[in-house]
Amino acid sequence: MKKSVMLCLAAVLAVTCEINTPVPESRDLHLNKKSLELLASDNVFGLELFQEVMQDAEADENIMISPLSVALALGMTYNGSASTTRKAMEATLKLQGLTEEEINDGYKSIIDQLLDLDPRVLMEIANAIWYKEGFEVQDEFINTNKEHFYAEIRSLDFSRPDAVDIINQWVSEHTHELIEEIIDAIPPETVMYLINAIYFKGTWTYEFDPEETKLESFYPETGASFKSPAMHQETKLNYYQNNLFKLVELPYGDRKFSMLVFLPSGDNTCSDILAEMDNEHWNNWTNDFNETNVHLQLPKFKFGTLKLLNDPLSRMGMEIAFSDAADFTRINPAGNLFISRVLHKTFIDVNEEGSEAAAVTAVEISLTSAGGSGLTHFIAEKPFLFLIRENSTGSILFMGRLSQPVY
Repeated sequence: MKKSVMLCLAAVLAVTCEINTPVPESRDLHLNKKSLELLASDNVFGLELFQEVMQDAEADENIMISPLSVALALGMTYNGSASTTRKAMEATLKLQGLTEEEINDGYKSIIDQLLDLDPRVLMEIANAIWYKEGFEVQDEFINTNKEHFYAEIRSLDFSRPDAVDIINQWVSEHTHELIEEIIDAIPPETVMYLINAIYFKGTWTYEFDPEETKLESFYPETGASFKSPAMHQETKLNYYQNNLFKLVELPYGDRKFSMLVFLPSGDNTCSDILAEMDNEHWNNWTNDFNETNVHLQLPKFKFGTLKLLNDPLSRMGMEIAFSDAADFTRINPAGNLFISRVLHKTFIDVNEEGSEAAAVTAVEISLTSAGGSGLTHFIAEKPFLFLIRENSTGSILFMGRLSQPVY
């Protein structure tokens, strides 16, 4: 089941509507204590996963992940795990201390409430489980994921010539064609795909003037500098700095969501920031914002990434789930199932109007073989980290490193 909230027209257009047309209002996110604990766990998991993905990346490679997308896909998979595999997934996803009911109820509440926080932001979350025709799936596994993750459940003949196209068409539709495919073939031993798709489109609270966009120098960590289109504005923004980096918050719409840009200071790099970015530092940094007059220079950028997350997740403690020792008997009591691949694909477009982003995570299940003068300058002319978050809880939707701005 796909849940969405439609993006409203800009205020200039809204005044042309009939005077009695109701204007949607933004609202706050209201989660119970256990759901907030789950969100905090997701952020800890996301920060660690991003550090692991960065460890495998090239110095000049643009990277982005969606911690929420990976957590939701693995959350559905978790409902089919048992014994030591279950404990390993709990440890990796930082779910210790939460019961299965609290985890599932928490994800349901998060999905329900993230989607209609801000009328100027379009946020969509969709989940699906595709299983091989004739493969037996436990009713409890199906019903739990339908009820709590709103998962579409579909049986499909994986040997059909168009089976890959059918799954990829679902992906394309639920990411507004930003991501057109997640798989290129279905291995013969594969029996199931658990897929999450997230789509985000938000207009800046303070949009950039396209006439102010011009070519500026960008200085990558390796190689020569080059010219790239950069946007400019001077406005009051939440700002923080220390000896490691400068941090600016760019709000979307009614300020329920925002992008945070971490610009390394001096000779520091994105890797230096990540080395310090744990949950405690994250909370301290984002709680110490000051509203500051900022001269902002930010490159336009647009890129996509595809990552296989098997190795990062294994290093985080989930190695058993990728092995013949995996226990997914709550999917099928006969067992002999393991996670063969976790595929994660993302896309982001940042321009003068705002940002558009999408992420897809596919878990493939297979049979085993067996401050200053009053104006602060924030000139993003070298690689930086960025995040898109929901503000009241700090839930991280997307997280990335820009090394080479291309638009």
